[in-house]
Amino acid sequence: MSNLLRMDLRRLFKNRSFYIILVVTAVLLIMVTVMAYAVADPEIMDNMEAQGAEITESDRVMSEYIHDMSQLDLMHETLGSGFLLVMTGIGMTLFVNGDFSSGFIKNICSVERRRDYVLAKILLAGVYSGVITVLSVLLMLLTPLLIHMYPALDSISQILQYGLWMWLPHWAFALMALALVLLTRNTTLGIILSLVSGSGLTVALVGTLGKMFRWPPLEQYFLAAVVKGVYTSESGIVPIGIVLVCVTAWTVFYGTVSLVSMEKRDI
Repeated sequence: MSNLLRMDLRRLFKNRSFYIILVVTAVLLIMVTVMAYAVADPEIMDNMEAQGAEITESDRVMSEYIHDMSQLDLMHETLGSGFLLVMTGIGMTLFVNGDFSSGFIKNICSVERRRDYVLAKILLAGVYSGVITVLSVLLMLLTPLLIHMYPALDSISQILQYGLWMWLPHWAFALMALALVLLTRNTTLGIILSLVSGSGLTVALVGTLGKMFRWPPLEQYFLAAVVKGVYTSESGIVPIGIVLVCVTAWTVFYGTVSLVSMEKRDI
């Protein structure tokens, strides 16, 4: 397994789609930060109003809200939306599917090595999601300073905790993409479900159905809901129990699906 993992890591850091995902993530985060700065700056709002733009009271309230954000508030407002889930899921889908489209998997994956292959991919998913998470956290710390936006400072320990508890559910979400590719051997379903689940539509649908049929609040255990609930401006980092339970449960589920998909089907 260690040899397969090293091989995957070398291929990952030579993979063009990996860098495209990172660049797209970086560009979109920078754009969102610049837009937040524009909304939070009273002078920019006044200039827009002077030029004929309609600025309502709710716009002023939003501007003041963004202006008063701390580093973690601003970070979570962007990263907790599910955007990184989408990018992680799509990126992992494209990378794993490359094993099938290139014929790589036929060359290295004998019957005896299929379990090692899946375990190596599970660890690779942790690296993939970790790189995206670390890059995003760093960008959300540095970009405001570069555009002269100065949110209230949070402690390094709080930021490190936040990064950790955001990374774990993103790792589990990457395993969803892995399971779907190994099950379907194409990218279509993985990309669609990454977009739908990462954006929170699955959570919203289950929540709506739950209210109609009086189910327990199952939607809170979905990874998109876990990511959104990692941090609140009122209480900071939330209790980690729910994060660990949900991440462990989804990891076991997706890992099992991946193992069964590889062992029960011909390559």
